Amino acid sequence: MAPRGRMSPARLSRGTILAFAGVAPFALFAFLFLLLPTAKLLVGAFQDPAGNFTLGNIVRLFTPSVIASFRVSIIISGASAILGAAVGLAVALALRSDAVPRVIRQAVLTLSGVTSNFAGVPLAFAFLATLGRTGLVTALLKTVFGIDIYADGFNLFSITGLTFTYLYFQMPLMVLVIMPAVEGLKRDWAEAAAMLGASPLQYTLRIVAPVLAPNVIGAALLLFANAFGAVATAFALTGSSINLVTILLFAQIRGDVLHDPNLGFALALGMVVVTGLCNVAYLRLRAFSDRRMR
Repeated sequence: MAPRGRMSPARLSRGTILAFAGVAPFALFAFLFLLLPTAKLLVGAFQDPAGNFTLGNIVRLFTPSVIASFRVSIIISGASAILGAAVGLAVALALRSDAVPRVIRQAVLTLSGVTSNFAGVPLAFAFLATLGRTGLVTALLKTVFGIDIYADGFNLFSITGLTFTYLYFQMPLMVLVIMPAVEGLKRDWAEAAAMLGASPLQYTLRIVAPVLAPNVIGAALLLFANAFGAVATAFALTGSSINLVTILLFAQIRGDVLHDPNLGFALALGMVVVTGLCNVAYLRLRAFSDRRMR
């Protein structure tokens, strides 16, 4: 008979098998659609069309056109991440207020979950139908208010327009990511600060800001990685008029003129490095913030 408090080997083995059986579908999915493709692009980035080892593909990453594509992608991803993080944080803080009814809070969180996954061709079509040159909102502003946004310099098919489009899914994603940290702010802190004579501004700057800073920075990095890897929305909205690294990669893999799969593998490897660094930094900041919140 096994000692009290200790599980018998037979029961332990059955529990272990059941646990692994539950994780097996996810492990298989990750192996087939994450690990294998990553291994393939890692190998392909160091091969020529004949399959021989070469560093030429990595060297070509530093050509002016490739560097320009990374720069444009970083600008759009960075701008949408910063703006999305700022607006999303404001929404999350507002939802935490007692003045907001619970039903509205749940509705906003549900809507955030839906819109954060709304991207690609449907999102591009939605913005064309609303803010295109003949879009509904564009026509409404021109006929009712006399405002011609395109005459004033706005262009949906530019870097600014694409950044604005990305905000549609960046802001709700920020709400979902930062909401647990915002809810972790203890109300006792505000009451203690008020009893000690601190103003709301002092409480925000000296308590809320330091506590939320790691989460906000980490969430912004996550938004950056999310926008950096987006391709369907940009391609459907602007075609190849904007030199994004994802569109350049797509042209190397599937294009008829710029077909060079090995260079595409090298571009993908560069993207993996950039997004991987962002995700590692996010996880480190998240762990640091969790320790502080305890």
